[in-house]
Amino acid sequence: MIETARSQSPDSVPIARGPRRVKAADHEILALVQDGRVHSSIFTSQEIFELEMQNIFHRTWLYVGHESEVPDPGDFKLRAIGRQPVILVRGHDRVVRVLMNRCRHRGSVVCEEAEGQTRFFRCWYHGWVYDNTGKNVQVSGADGYDEAFRKEDHDLSPVPRMESYRGFVFASTAREGSSLREHLGRSAPMIDIMVDASPVGEILVDAGCYKTEFKGNWKLVGMDGYHPHFTHASIIDAHEKKAKTESDWAVTHLGDPFGDNSDSLTRDLGNGHAMLDFTGHRLQHLEPYLAIFRKKTPGAAEYVERMRSRYGRERGDLLIALAGDPHAGIYPNLQIINNQLRVINPLAVDRAEIVMYAVRLKGVSEAINTARLRAHEQFFGPAGHGSPDDNEVFERVQRGMMAQVDPWIDISRGIRRQRLEADGSIVGRITDEVPQRAQMRQWRALMSEAA
Repeated sequence: MIETARSQSPDSVPIARGPRRVKAADHEILALVQDGRVHSSIFTSQEIFELEMQNIFHRTWLYVGHESEVPDPGDFKLRAIGRQPVILVRGHDRVVRVLMNRCRHRGSVVCEEAEGQTRFFRCWYHGWVYDNTGKNVQVSGADGYDEAFRKEDHDLSPVPRMESYRGFVFASTAREGSSLREHLGRSAPMIDIMVDASPVGEILVDAGCYKTEFKGNWKLVGMDGYHPHFTHASIIDAHEKKAKTESDWAVTHLGDPFGDNSDSLTRDLGNGHAMLDFTGHRLQHLEPYLAIFRKKTPGAAEYVERMRSRYGRERGDLLIALAGDPHAGIYPNLQIINNQLRVINPLAVDRAEIVMYAVRLKGVSEAINTARLRAHEQFFGPAGHGSPDDNEVFERVQRGMMAQVDPWIDISRGIRRQRLEADGSIVGRITDEVPQRAQMRQWRALMSEAA
């Protein structure tokens, strides 16, 4: 057993041995996350990664996809829950399901295409066939089975738990646990902010996606308001140069939302969910934003009028100012940022995939959605000037954490000035590491719960 005090020698903390469920008294794991600091082994240990798959990705709620991705009967998308392959599919009965991509005979996957439309899924090993609701419709050579064998007992397995919130489909491979609404908690209104940016209250996740991999641990992808002035310094410099000749752009889009003295905040929403809250900053710049929005974007004036009519002036202005960007992380694998849904897929202890799905708003002009997509491409696309910066930094962090001397990582920024609000959320300045502490607190909780 080891000590958990801050005075403990930093290189004396052992790591967990072997993949198993961590118990509440298992201080080997629990001591790796402390107030304001974490041990780098949680990012580099293969044993800990195996435990994360078991205790987090194969137990809690994970975002799988959006209902608009499978709009018609037979539409499907291949997805994963941790390491487990699943199919997001709308059946011929129009019901959206998440099915395990595993034949009930000998275990082969029954779908290999990333997406498409089909009436049937077929196992190419021995020819068993399932319809798009998962029903077993053909067992080849059925006369080879005795009378105790029932085809209807061998349908594709549905994921044990699946729930949807405003079109966002979540699933869990654990048969018991909290409801999705309990899991989302105070993060549910963040989903509302994106969806309600549409004057009809619907979004469309149908504009394609970008996929990227980086050689680093999945937990490095966080909500970080401290890094933009450094990681993205060249981008900020370019915008500042442009602002010298376009003052309205500077007031509308810059105003330094990442400054320590700005109205922007960080929020711990509970259950590992966190956000960079730009509400104050964007409301402060609403009027100049509206002026440039109406001037440059066809359909903007009608959009503003419809939003205020549907949601009321106060709520409508908030939604217009945020533009569908709550900038929130929904633990453990979803981020709702700018014009996208960002999904984090852990591939190995030192390798992760990020998939960025562009979001369109239903009920707006084509020009508004086009402008949103161009902005998405500019920062997050393969030739963009944002995501490549982030991926490069993540890889540098992963390499640096292989150093074994003084292996503790500091996440204490703002810990003494954060405050607790009436709704239970913890709030700090935009550069404070409130989100990092929120995520690590939930990591510790999930890794310590009994089986």
